[in-house]
Amino acid sequence: GMVSAAGTPILTPSLSQERGGNNSFTHEALTLKYKLDNQFELVFVVGFQKILTLTYVDKLIDDVHKEFRDKYRNEFQQKGALGLLNGTFDFKDDFMRLLRDAEESSKVRAPTVMKTFEQSLKSQKTVKCMIETRGEKPKEKVKNKKNKGSKKDGTEAVAAPSKASAGDKQLSAAGDKEELTKDEILQKNREEFFRRHMKAGEKSRSPKPDAQKEKGKKPRVWDLGNSNAKVLDYSNSATNGSAEACPVEEFDPDMALGDKNREPGRLYDLEYESDDEAEEEKVVQNTSKPSVKKGGLGGMFGMLKGLVGSKSLTREDMDPVLEKMKDHLIAKNVAAEIAVQLCESVAKKLEGKVMGTFTTVTSTVKQALQEALVQILQPQRRVDVLRDVMDAQRHRRPYVITFCGVNGVGKSTNLAKISFWLIENGFSVLIAACDTFRAGAVEQLRTHTRRLNALHPPESHGGRTMVQLYEKGYGKDAAGIAMEAISYARNQGFDVVLVDTAGRMQDNAPLMTALAKLIAVNAPDLVLFVGEALVGNEAVDQLVKFNKALADHSMAQTPRLIDGIVLTKFDTIDDKVGAAISMTYITSKPIVFVGTGQTYCDLRSLNAKAVVAALMKA
Repeated sequence: GMVSAAGTPILTPSLSQERGGNNSFTHEALTLKYKLDNQFELVFVVGFQKILTLTYVDKLIDDVHKEFRDKYRNEFQQKGALGLLNGTFDFKDDFMRLLRDAEESSKVRAPTVMKTFEQSLKSQKTVKCMIETRGEKPKEKVKNKKNKGSKKDGTEAVAAPSKASAGDKQLSAAGDKEELTKDEILQKNREEFFRRHMKAGEKSRSPKPDAQKEKGKKPRVWDLGNSNAKVLDYSNSATNGSAEACPVEEFDPDMALGDKNREPGRLYDLEYESDDEAEEEKVVQNTSKPSVKKGGLGGMFGMLKGLVGSKSLTREDMDPVLEKMKDHLIAKNVAAEIAVQLCESVAKKLEGKVMGTFTTVTSTVKQALQEALVQILQPQRRVDVLRDVMDAQRHRRPYVITFCGVNGVGKSTNLAKISFWLIENGFSVLIAACDTFRAGAVEQLRTHTRRLNALHPPESHGGRTMVQLYEKGYGKDAAGIAMEAISYARNQGFDVVLVDTAGRMQDNAPLMTALAKLIAVNAPDLVLFVGEALVGNEAVDQLVKFNKALADHSMAQTPRLIDGIVLTKFDTIDDKVGAAISMTYITSKPIVFVGTGQTYCDLRSLNAKAVVAALMKA
């Protein structure tokens, strides 16, 4: 059961089933329209008879929503959902007023709807209507309101553009349209119009502005009307962190943290749920059957040749299997050129090798490929961030991590997750807002800072503020802000500085130069490339060009390149985990963090075996 706009409880069984954009539900003779307010978890429902085409319903429900929300906002914020259930809302008078306003404004609109209905029959008159509408739209509307009664009587007269209520005039307009030339009709209309205009005079002025405002507001995006100021006011208070910040955080921790049973500060491994052995057997069977037919001489002899041991592998034996493996890897989102190179390296490694007894070509190739993939995902140098931060602590300097990547891959979001993880491990974090380009970038980081401080208040950490934002607004030099932030962190005793940079496409030379300058000037301890798991071939292009730009613009003898990768949006790809292979193969650098969702806890370390299992899964 829900409360309708009028305050009467009604049952709406199928609201949730309506997926269309119209948000309406028809039951026998009734139509229900509804609107959801997600912030306060309200549902506004208006019910009316199906046969009535009420044009003002959308406006009414919007107005009631705004007025009701604004009137009782404080109550919702203080009492939450319980306040809604137990509260009493004296809203009847306001509702009646809004209903009257909506009905008034609809009178203005009604004739235009009816006019279009008969337009096709009276094309001459439509031209006139258009001319009149352009000329003196407001006055014409006021007149329509007056004429509503007379219009109802004769439907024939509805589309007659001369808005006179006199019957004979309309008849002559409808009947003798051949006798009158267009100019004469226009002239008549104009005279009629001015006569009515003089009469309407003062009366038209008072109701008109309201009606006009509504009309103007309707086609625009949601609510740009007079409530605009209030809405803005409200969002400001939220931005400034006072009124709205605390209530949000009161129920937020569970939502922000996701899994309650996890161990704070621990970076869990990626999990892959499938049973490895079963999967492997399946793959072997699936791929071996066709490959046996293709490989060798075909038929029984080919099958035996595939199975019998003490045979050294040739290129011809492996090619069909490798071709299939290559397609499989590409289907799993491994960049095409890397899939080719991988298969090539496996072929070289196996060529001339004697196969074990009763092993198929397929299983041998698959085994070799699997080993190669695990090796790629476990590069020589492991990045241990916590160990390095402690090392920097001993030298009394902040540990600096710079995030870079193309637009929209999740740099700021994953920076917030990493700062949460660092705070849970007892390190204080300074976030440097060096994305001085994208609108809203600084505010986004400010919100994260506020939320992180609410989750880890200074009281829980011996009075230390665990996370702070260093920002200088927009349009400034990012390298300069990063440098100031690092020296501020050194003076204030922060353990880690996380530098957020603007997203940039890898072939935008000026922006790539600016990034290389930031890294060269500030010499961060760790340069993390943020890439999304959704990329295919593009991963290669991005990383090669980012590394090339850093190398070209570096001032040092040995240039600073990308040190590690943050693989984001890993929860969106199912088992198409190929991007992980592409990125590590190109850079020979480890994937340090994997982003697996939207909460602060959705951060994992890479588990090579899990990724390879997903990759080899048929």
